[in-house]
Amino acid sequence: MGLSLSQRGVFLSFTILTTLFLSIQSQSQTQTCSNYAFQSNKVFTTCNDLPVLNSFLHYTYDPSSQTLQIAYRVTNIGSSKWVAWAINPTSQGMAGSQALVAFQQPDGTMKAYTSPITGYGTQLAEGELSFPVSDLSASYLDNNNEIIIFASLGLNGSGVVNQVWQEGDLSGNVPTAHATSGANVRSMGTLNLLSGQSGTQGGVPGVTSKNRKRNIHGILNAISWGIMMPIGAIIARYLRVFQSADPAWFYLHVTCQTSAYITGVAGWATGIRLGSQSPGIQFTSHRVIGIILFCVATLQVIALLVRPKKEHKHRIFWNIYHHSLGYTIIILGIINIFKGFDILNPEKKWERGYTGIIIIIAIIAAILEAYTWFVVLRRKKAANVEKMSNGNGYASNGNYGHYPYSDRTNGRV
Repeated sequence: MGLSLSQRGVFLSFTILTTLFLSIQSQSQTQTCSNYAFQSNKVFTTCNDLPVLNSFLHYTYDPSSQTLQIAYRVTNIGSSKWVAWAINPTSQGMAGSQALVAFQQPDGTMKAYTSPITGYGTQLAEGELSFPVSDLSASYLDNNNEIIIFASLGLNGSGVVNQVWQEGDLSGNVPTAHATSGANVRSMGTLNLLSGQSGTQGGVPGVTSKNRKRNIHGILNAISWGIMMPIGAIIARYLRVFQSADPAWFYLHVTCQTSAYITGVAGWATGIRLGSQSPGIQFTSHRVIGIILFCVATLQVIALLVRPKKEHKHRIFWNIYHHSLGYTIIILGIINIFKGFDILNPEKKWERGYTGIIIIIAIIAAILEAYTWFVVLRRKKAANVEKMSNGNGYASNGNYGHYPYSDRTNGRV
């Protein structure tokens, strides 16, 4: 049973408006640290918008070697200011912090050095830290008054650290004490290097905007392309065998696949937004598959609107087209979801959970496939027996060569 012309028009309009809305929304989000591209082409996997002092932390953490590569940025900072970012291995707060300090010297060059902080009266004297530091450097960007500290740190621990960041005035070539009120006393908190979660001094958790978008992107795509699409295909392939389910199976199939498409478009738009906000980070194969998947799924939606009637002579070609695109969407969707797991690197329970769902769906499909063949073969056998009976002139209605079973099943055998 096809959709009427008015239903097709409403459906197409709704789909187009939804797609346009999500695409426009993807371009209208507030820019954060994830928009930033370093002039040196350095790439970091995670970033945090620190809550005060116009500060941002970009980092890549390797848990196997416990190596942390960081870029600490401060914007709208004058050339007569010093900035610092520190890890406190023992407690929250400044005392005991192991700091990276940078400022612009009178000759215009940048000075970057390490400073262990033992008390609140510090002048940020140079000294070795309690953990190794390499590749320490700093730069000052005149175009937006920005200081950046780069470094590679060797850490020991669980991946959760106490961080402190500060800024203050210079007196010649010597840092002076920072302010002791306002933002300067709130510039500290915790950082989970594995999850990207940060917290304020009071322990209130906060997830970076980029990490939140990544999680939303992964969840939407797993639900739409990876779960709803296969279920919708199962509905169409197996429920239609039962005559009592016609046309209910069709509307269930359309509802499931349309919902999956709209959810998938939302996930796709989130992924495009992540890519546009992270120009230095490229996951080429994942991105290309995602774009192909969106295009193929859109073609599938359009195909629904031009679906010929069952008796149309071109219906067989439409069926081949529709089925081919449908299975392509499912295969590409599942492949890309597992690529997404490799990128996000979440806890193993999430990947195992999704794998379990796919296995369950596959087992259900296999059981229904076997049962469907059993039903179809039994109907064919019954039709052949009736055909032979009618062909020998034993039909009760006396119509030789007429096969009433075909009439009752409307040709669906």
